[in-house]
Amino acid sequence: MDHSSQFSADRFQAMDWQGFQQELDSRGWARLPSVLSPAECRDLAALYPQEQHFRSHIHMAKHGFGKGEYRYFRYPLPPLVQELRQALYPRLVLVANGWNQRMGLDLRYPPAHQTYLDSCHAAGQQRPTPLLLQYVPGDFNCLHQDLYGDLSFPLQVAFLLSEPGRDFTGGEFVLTEQRPRMQSRVEVVPLQQGDAVAFAVHHRPVQGTRGTYRVNMRHGVSSLRSGLRHTLGIIFHDAA
Repeated sequence: MDHSSQFSADRFQAMDWQGFQQELDSRGWARLPSVLSPAECRDLAALYPQEQHFRSHIHMAKHGFGKGEYRYFRYPLPPLVQELRQALYPRLVLVANGWNQRMGLDLRYPPAHQTYLDSCHAAGQQRPTPLLLQYVPGDFNCLHQDLYGDLSFPLQVAFLLSEPGRDFTGGEFVLTEQRPRMQSRVEVVPLQQGDAVAFAVHHRPVQGTRGTYRVNMRHGVSSLRSGLRHTLGIIFHDAA
């Protein structure tokens, strides 16, 4: 199936990007509802056993990452994955540059994703990072950060491809936020099939009474109780 013929960046035009940015700033994550259709979700999940689309296959337990598995896509990316990556980046780059400014970081990200990828590749980070994840009962993903080299874009996006309650139970997407000299705070992000969540990869700025400070973010997935859960992850920096 030609995913590119189904996809149009127009689907993002009607979204409330100002509200989205405000949610990202206040919570470190924001939901994008119904980005993918059920058919698109099924088609993406169906790629998982097709070896030709992927450069590597990771079993989490082997590396202490949790229990479950995922596969990194190879270049060229499937058309829909490529379209999503290209369409989301320019909408996230304004937030990313605003965060760096607030955190006192000099780095600014270019408006075009390919320009940023060129910088990654010049730095030796040439392996694609979009991935499909698969969970069966008992699987989980430990809290982590997706950092693959010196260069990292501060936001990433995950798409839930399966329907909670029908395809699986459990398997909640969770985020933790560690503030200086405080205990960590946990967020459980409610998602339905086709929803996306954008969230901080590593750090984000928080406005305190004495100015802006950084908090450390991690994300993971709670244990799956039943069924089969697939997720698409869109990471905007490539790996060394």
